[in-house]
Amino acid sequence: MIFRFATPWLLTLLLLLPLIAAWPYLMKRTARPAALRYADIKLTGSNSRRPRSWRLTVRPLLNLLRLLTLALVIIALARPQTGQAREIVTGEGVDIALAVDISGSMASLDFEPQNRLEAAKQVISDFVQERPYDQIGLVVFANSAFNQSPPTVDHNVLRRLLDRVQLATDLQIEDGTAIGMGLANAGSMLKDSQAKSKVAILLTDGVNNAGQIDPITAAEAAKTLGIKVYTIGMGRPGQVPVPVTDVFGRERVTYQESALDEATLQQIADITGGRYFRAEDTDGLKQIYEEINTLEKSEVEIQNFTRYRELAGLVLAPALLLLLGEMALRHTLLRKLP
Repeated sequence: MIFRFATPWLLTLLLLLPLIAAWPYLMKRTARPAALRYADIKLTGSNSRRPRSWRLTVRPLLNLLRLLTLALVIIALARPQTGQAREIVTGEGVDIALAVDISGSMASLDFEPQNRLEAAKQVISDFVQERPYDQIGLVVFANSAFNQSPPTVDHNVLRRLLDRVQLATDLQIEDGTAIGMGLANAGSMLKDSQAKSKVAILLTDGVNNAGQIDPITAAEAAKTLGIKVYTIGMGRPGQVPVPVTDVFGRERVTYQESALDEATLQQIADITGGRYFRAEDTDGLKQIYEEINTLEKSEVEIQNFTRYRELAGLVLAPALLLLLGEMALRHTLLRKLP
């Protein structure tokens, strides 16, 4: 719902109302008061002790009613309107499946602000927000894969589900990196899609070591289904800090070798007509998703229009009632005798 004034500059006339209200008092101060000549001031003594009439007390309200009437007329002239905005989207977006690694190695501390998984969640959330017209689903995988969200255009729900994604170790499920299973689930999520463009974005920081489906087999299946796969390898090369918990339950940081099967990720991308990217920090990961966002444009046409409803009549009606009431009182109960 939108509210506006079609001619808002007319509202500046409201600034004249204080001057109109003060004008009679200014004129009274400058005008010479009328006088009567009395032979004896005792003739006026009894009148000065009479109580003030209620008519004299409330008569100034007539001026207030007149000012309120003027204010409402000015507001009506400014043409208040309410409008209902509508957006018509024609064409179609891209159907996207996001496959995210949640294995224990995603806890590595080489990405800001916390670890690899938290950095990925934030960047992916921003990516989703930039694609309002696409159906996007979410798959997570560790030792096995499962669907976190089916493809949806309700991206608020999708982003909430993404925010709830946790490491396999925190979920207390079996650890591992089932890249083939993650890609297979993403392909299954998109197999019934009628969109012209179907895309899977696979993010991992490890080597396939679990699952019943080989990554290359999953890539061939994705190609058959017409799904393009962008693969992202995450992690700095060499030794990276990783939090571990010792036998006494104390958490400490140790350094471990970052293992990433770039050859397999490159092969998956080549088979499906996608591309492989390597992200070594959070800024690099943002740039990768921004590039994918540019490569996969939604073919949609958006038309925005607003239908406005005039509210001047709703303002003029009480203005007319106030004017009629003020005139009636001025010529009946609160009339001024000459």
